[in-house]
Formats: sequence, C-alpha cells, structure tokens
Amino acid sequence: MSTELIVPTLGESITEATVSKWLKNIGDNFEADEPLVEIETDKITVEVPAPHAGSLKEIKVSEGTDVEIGGILGILVESKGKTSSLKKTETKEEKVKEEVKEVKEVKVETKSSPAKSSPSARKIAEENNIKLEDVTSSRSDGRINKEDVVSHLSSSNKTTTNKGEREEVVKMSKIRQTISKRLKEAQNTAAILTTFNEIDMSKVMEIRKSKNQEFQSRYEVKLGFMSFFVKAVVKSLQEYPAVNAEIKDENIIYKNHFDIGIAVGTEKGLVVPILKDADQLSFGEIETKIIDLSTKAKDGTLTMDDLTGGTFTISNGGVYGSMLSTPIINRPQSGILGMHNIQKRAVVVNDEIVIRPMMYVALSYDHRIIDGKESVGFLVKVKELLEDPSELVLGI
Repeated sequence: MSTELIVPTLGESITEATVSKWLKNIGDNFEADEPLVEIETDKITVEVPAPHAGSLKEIKVSEGTDVEIGGILGILVESKGKTSSLKKTETKEEKVKEEVKEVKEVKVETKSSPAKSSPSARKIAEENNIKLEDVTSSRSDGRINKEDVVSHLSSSNKTTTNKGEREEVVKMSKIRQTISKRLKEAQNTAAILTTFNEIDMSKVMEIRKSKNQEFQSRYEVKLGFMSFFVKAVVKSLQEYPAVNAEIKDENIIYKNHFDIGIAVGTEKGLVVPILKDADQLSFGEIETKIIDLSTKAKDGTLTMDDLTGGTFTISNGGVYGSMLSTPIINRPQSGILGMHNIQKRAVVVNDEIVIRPMMYVALSYDHRIIDGKESVGFLVKVKELLEDPSELVLGI
C-alpha cells in the first residue's frame, strides 16, 4: 500500500519550505517516526518523520527545491509492523548471528556518537565528508552541534584553501532570504527612530559578583546580565505600554502580556526565540530559559512555538564587542532594545571624576505609535532600574 509523505503545517505565517536534505534513499527501509527528510523554512529547520514503517518508493521534491505546505515530498510503501532486515527463510542460528552483528555495529556507531549530534551538524558533516568522531564537542554532555562542525571545518580549511578561486556563489538560505526581506520591510513600513542613553553597570556587577556562586548552586546556571535587562524592560513596558504595542491596519493593539524576544546569532543567521510571560519569571527561570533557547537556536531545534508571539525584543551586540548600534525593530513589534559592550570610562559623579563600567544602550522604535517623550522615558526608566536594581531584586 502506497502513501504520500506530506509537508506538515509549521505555523500560520509559513506557506512554503525548502527540502534541504533527504535522509533516506529510494528503496531504503525505515521505522515509524524515523526522520526521512529535512526541510528548512524561513524560521526553522525540521525533520519530517515517517508516519509508519515501510520503505521510500519515490522522491517527489529534490534537495534545494521549494515546496508548499501540504505538498507531496515523496511516496512511501507501507509495511506491517516494524521493518526488519531479516529474511523470512533465516534459521534461528542465523538470526542470533545477525542480532550479535547488530549489537557490535551499535557499539561501533556510539564511538562516533551520531545520536549525540544535532540534525544540522550531521547535515554539514555529510556535505563536507567529515567524520563526527573527528569533531570535538564544545558542550559538557558531548553533543556535537553545528558550530562544532563549522569550527572543525574552518580549522581544516586553513591549510587547504584554494587560492585560485577568487569568488564563491552560494544560494541564500530561506532564513537569510526572510531576514533580508523583513528587515527591508521594517525600514520601508515603520518610521524608525533611535534614542540613546548610557548605564552605569556598577550595582548590577556588584550583585553578580557577590551572589553568583549562591545563584549558580541553586539554579545550576550563572547569573548573567540578561535577566536584569529582561526584568528592567518588563517594568518599563508596564509603565510605557505603547512600546509594547503594535499597529494592525488602522488599530493599535496594546499587549497585556510580556513576551520578550532574545536575539540569537546562529550560523544561518539571526533568530529571535521568545521568552514567554517574562513578567512571571524569576531571575533563575529567565537565565535557565535563555540558555535553553540559545542552545536550541544554535542546534537548529527551535519550534514554531519558540519563535512566535513576541511583543518586544532585546538584542545584545555587546557579546560581539559592539560599542554602539541602531537596531532594527522586529515587525510587527514597535520597539527593540540594543545592549552593547561594557567599558570602563571616566564619568562625573557628585562633581567628581570617577571610573565606572558603562554601557551604551539604544532603543529603536516606531514613531508612528511611540512619541519621543515615551521612548526617552522608557529608556530612562530602564537606566534607573539597572543603576539601582533594588526594585528589580526586591520586586517593589
């Protein structure tokens, strides 16, 4: 009995995907729920599993080709029960030998740890003929992610660069195409302005230094700067609701929930996973969830739920050494906060010149909905909360 392998629904805003890698060849057997093909949308990369056990009869969409949601990826032949490589005519002795052989093969496979690698890591390794056992994992659990393979490939290419090739043409990925399109749409649609301020990070750094060990023992994560900024942003959004709103047609939609997007740079481009209901999270929960989302972003395992529903975004260019920037808002949101590098600078405090760790911050906003007074007030509020974080810590 033949069945069709269909492109699953991946979210309301997604209408098509690109077949990036077939994981099975025509004639290959598979178990139910075993990944058959990897597809890439404008937001995420996902594996399409087998709806039942069987074999791959026909490939309808080749690698690198676009296909609409609901389209037919391939034709499957259904089999009863689990697919087995054992022949019906095998004797019990032959079956035992085969099982022993399979156990040995599994042991050999665990050496290269294919199960402890992300789909995107396996894809890049296969395309570049890299053995996963040769790649060093940067994670404590030994899982190999995309960045590990890219780093391995980069170090290998240092001695094998082809000096004869002066240019290389690479087709833009779906994610990169969508990033380009949406950034340009944001510039063309919204009236984007940016206001700046600077923050004395002394108090926040003192809290991190004195409480980090206790915090880490309790939550098993380090106390970072992002949790302070998320808390400060939520309180400021509550005071300036227009910054948390969006324009839809001729209406302004004010959001009474605070889902904060955290911009994460990946090998494929920038993605913005969402920290849902950030106003209800503790410092420990925020740091834990941010690490989980960042790891999923870099491993290519983010879900549509991780990427939808944001009301405001925070982008930290400081991790790359940026001192000042003008971030572009993430439509349909109306505001984005840009964090930057912390540097010791001479500042005047109580008529005295002192050395303080300072950070420039930038708020880009849609002037159609947010006035200058509100944008400046919002950023000043963020500054005040971080320079005196007692309100954030005590919750009063």
